[in-house]
Amino acid sequence: LIGYELPSRVGMVQFHQSYAYEDFTQGYRPKETGFERRDGVFVRFCNRPRADQDSRYVFIIDEINRGNLSKVFGELLMLIEKDYRGSKHSVTLTYSAKDDEQFYVPDNVFILGMMNTADRSLALVDYALRRRFAFERLNPMFGQRSFKQFLASGGTDPALTTAVSDRLIELNEAISEDPNLGPGFCVGHSYFCQPGRALTATNYIDAVKNEILPLLEEYWVDDRDRLEKWREKLLASF
Repeated sequence: LIGYELPSRVGMVQFHQSYAYEDFTQGYRPKETGFERRDGVFVRFCNRPRADQDSRYVFIIDEINRGNLSKVFGELLMLIEKDYRGSKHSVTLTYSAKDDEQFYVPDNVFILGMMNTADRSLALVDYALRRRFAFERLNPMFGQRSFKQFLASGGTDPALTTAVSDRLIELNEAISEDPNLGPGFCVGHSYFCQPGRALTATNYIDAVKNEILPLLEEYWVDDRDRLEKWREKLLASF
């Protein structure tokens, strides 16, 4: 979104079930004698792009669907919309000391929310999210040119790349067609992507045994025959 890597223009937080408005926006926190009002992580972040309108800033929210969005964002659910950006849409925050103490989200702030679509809690926040965000789905890249090129750049044997891709494509087709699962539960390619390192048969087997098979055990906990079939397929010799 910025065009190059620049940590000074990027902020990041991870939502969880206990994350609150006071953490994200503004609230009172205890100190040695009583309480004091403190700005949350997002309000503090917005001070930088407000003073640097010619540059893009990105605020990343990992696991965005794990938080109670109406509770965490409060009035910011309105202010993050593209039609309500800038100083002309300033509002008084819940903990503001005076009516003329107002806040707005600058136009040059991009909010990037990340989520796992297999998470069942997504259904609880889907409609609220879709009114305010554009969605970009990240699919497994097995068999794609970019996946092959990435592994080739680390020195991976092309034959191994093809074999791994074929096995995981077939597995993901089975997961997608399972009425209890679906495309959101597919296995991603990141298990086999180590920057600057070649993927070897040993690395592949380790990933399958220690990460992918335990996941499949959760998927098919009541279908041992299917689980064993895929254990044999994934661990078959090349």
